[in-house]
Amino acid sequence: MTTFADLGLSQKVLSAVTDAGYNTPTPIQAGAIPPALERRDILGIAQTGTGKTASFVLPMLTLLEKGRARARMPRTLILEPTRELAAQVAENFEKYGKNHKLNVALLIGGVSFDEQDRKLERGADVLICTPGRLLDHCERGKLLMTGVEILVIDEADRMLDMGFIPDIERIAKMIPFTRQTLFFSATMPPEIQKLADQFLQNPTRIEVAPPSSTAKTVTQRLVACHNKDYEKRSKLRDLIRAQDDLKNAIIFCNRKKDVADLFRSLDRHGFSVGALHGDMDQRSRTTMLANFKANAITLLVASDVAARGLDIPDVSHVFNFDVPIHAEDYVHRIGRTGRAGRSGAAFTLVTRSDTKFLDAIEKLIDKKIDWLDGDVSALPAPAESDEPQRGRGKGRDRDRGGRGKSRSHKPDTRREDTAEAVAVQEAPETARTESVAVENQRVEHRKPQGGRHQGRPYPANDDHRERRRRRDDDDGPTPVGFGDDIPAFMLIVANAKI
Repeated sequence: MTTFADLGLSQKVLSAVTDAGYNTPTPIQAGAIPPALERRDILGIAQTGTGKTASFVLPMLTLLEKGRARARMPRTLILEPTRELAAQVAENFEKYGKNHKLNVALLIGGVSFDEQDRKLERGADVLICTPGRLLDHCERGKLLMTGVEILVIDEADRMLDMGFIPDIERIAKMIPFTRQTLFFSATMPPEIQKLADQFLQNPTRIEVAPPSSTAKTVTQRLVACHNKDYEKRSKLRDLIRAQDDLKNAIIFCNRKKDVADLFRSLDRHGFSVGALHGDMDQRSRTTMLANFKANAITLLVASDVAARGLDIPDVSHVFNFDVPIHAEDYVHRIGRTGRAGRSGAAFTLVTRSDTKFLDAIEKLIDKKIDWLDGDVSALPAPAESDEPQRGRGKGRDRDRGGRGKSRSHKPDTRREDTAEAVAVQEAPETARTESVAVENQRVEHRKPQGGRHQGRPYPANDDHRERRRRRDDDDGPTPVGFGDDIPAFMLIVANAKI
C-alpha cells in the first residue's frame, strides 16, 4: 500500500501530514504528487471530496522550501472561483505548512485593499485569490507577476467557463511562459478540455474516476412536485422532517432571491437555518459558513457559491430545491455529502418544467436516478388557477384596477366587473349612480387615515401590516407584481395645469 512517504515529499511536509492524522494518500494524491514534484504540468480529474486540494498543496510546500519571495512578486499563484474556496485553500496551507515559514496572501473581495497590500509588501510565497481581486491589484500597480513559478487553477471547468476566459487569459499573459501549470476539477467536458490545452504544456493527465461521476456513497432520489413555490416549500419541509438520520444539510437554489425567500420561510417554520449567497458581504458569509461547520445551525440554504469544493466533511444530506440548469453543477452539489467514504443522501425536487434539465443530468452521470414516490407523471393534474402565469397574453392574472394580482389572496373579480359594466349600460340612471358610488368607496378605502403628507395618499398602518402578513404567508402563492394593493403614487391625481 502506498504511503505519503513513498511520494517524495519533504520531511517537514510528512510531519505535518502525520500530525493531521493522514497516512494513506487518496488515488488522485498518489497520482498527482510525484509528477508535480517533477515540475510537470498536470490535469487532474477526480470526484469531488477525494482530496484534490492536498494534491497541489503538499508538492507546492515541498518545492517552496528553497528560495524566498520578494516584495510584490509572488512565487506561486492559485486561482479559485469563490471566496470561500480560496479561504479554505489558505487554511490547508496553514495546516500542512505549519513547519514552514512561508508567507501566504489571500486576495479576495470584501476585504480591505490596505490589509492585502501590507501582506504583498512583505513578499508572498503563495498567492491565493479570485481572478477579479487579483486583476484589481495588478491594475493598481501593486503586483508584479513575472516571478510566478507555479500556477494552479482549481475547479478548472468553472474557471474556464465562458465568463472567466478573458480574466484567465489576461492573467496567463502576465506569468512567465516557463511556469508549471496544474489544473484540478471534478468535471471536464470536451469543449472545456480544448480550452485547457491552451494553458497546459504536455500535461500529465491523472483521471482516477470517470468524468462527472458521482460518489457511490451518496443515495440519490428525485421528488416530484408542482411548479408553485409555496408547494415546493411545503414539500421540502415534509421531506426534511421525514429524515430520521439528518444531522445537517445544505439546500441549493438556482437564484439568490430564492435563497433569501426559502431562508425566511424555513426560519418562520421553526427550523435552525442560515443562508449563503454571493450578494452577502464577506463577513456575513464567513460567519455563516463557520456556524454551519460548528453545527450551530442545522440547515444552510445556499446558491451555487457553496457547491464547489467546500470541505465540510460531515454533511449528512443535500436537498436541491431547484434542479440545476447546468448538469455539471448537480455533481458538485451532491458532492457536499458522502465525503471521505461517509454515507450521504441527496434529494432533488423536480417539476414538469424541469424534465429537460433532469435528462441532461442523467446523461452526464450515465445513470438513472430513482424517484421517491412516483415521477412527475403521477402527480395529480393541477387546477387551472395553479398553472404558472407567464407573459402578457390571455390568461394573465390581472385586474382592471391593478397589475399582477394573485388569485389565492382575493376572489377573481374580472367576471364580476364585466357583468357589472354590462348591467350599468343596460340599467337606468339609478343603477349607474350606484355603480359610481361603489367605485368611490373603493377609492376612499385606499385614502390615508391621517399622516404628515395629507396631500399624498398612502396606505394606513393596518394595510401595511396586512400586506406584510400576506407576503410572509407560505400557504398561498407568492404575489406577482404589485400584490393586492396599488402603490400610493399611482393614486395621485394628475394636475392638468403644468
